[in-house]
Amino acid sequence: MAKHQRGQRLLPESEVEEAFRRLKSHMPGRTATAKGPKDQPDPFRSVVSCILSAQSLDRNTAAATNALFALVKTPDELLALPDEAVAQAIRPCGLYNMKTRNLKALCRTLIDEHERVVPQTREELMRLPGVGRKCADIVMSFTFDADVIAVDTHVNRVANRIGITDEATADRTAQALETRAPAWAQRDGHFWLIQFGKAVCKSQRPRCETCFLNDLCLFFSASKVVVTEAVS
Repeated sequence: MAKHQRGQRLLPESEVEEAFRRLKSHMPGRTATAKGPKDQPDPFRSVVSCILSAQSLDRNTAAATNALFALVKTPDELLALPDEAVAQAIRPCGLYNMKTRNLKALCRTLIDEHERVVPQTREELMRLPGVGRKCADIVMSFTFDADVIAVDTHVNRVANRIGITDEATADRTAQALETRAPAWAQRDGHFWLIQFGKAVCKSQRPRCETCFLNDLCLFFSASKVVVTEAVS
């Protein structure tokens, strides 16, 4: 199977739009029960959970958030909790010392600069300690219902494989999707792409032969060229 190579030809706008039409038709999209990151009930806990999820498996993030939120519910409560207690609670998600520092700095910033209210814009969210582009977009999409395509591992892989984007990092892919994805696809695009990445365009052994996008996909087209050259 051919590997994606950066610098490939991008799909034209008309084909990007067609790709999203098909994704909308085949993938379930945003469900009625979609809530904040890791099912947290409010913006503060959504941001905290998102920070804890960095380089962590979902089950480990869930264990860490459940343990932490059994102890605290607000920025003031988390800030008052000793560092050792925070680190012990979030230990399952890894990098717990660094994440403890980020969480304490997050709470101090929310209290001092935002009247304990989580901001809703990407720019303000990304100024919060521990919050990068991916985390900001996830909070915006899930918690504040913004029309934004948050880019995780699956979305990054799929968008670049197909040829919707052609970027080296997830943050750059997110920036490209802002302009490359049609406006009507911004709301549910994250859901279609991530569901597609999990069910069809898997990291290992993608289901290219039966994929509903294979006539558009640059990755599949390159794969056929490789096979043809090998046979000849």
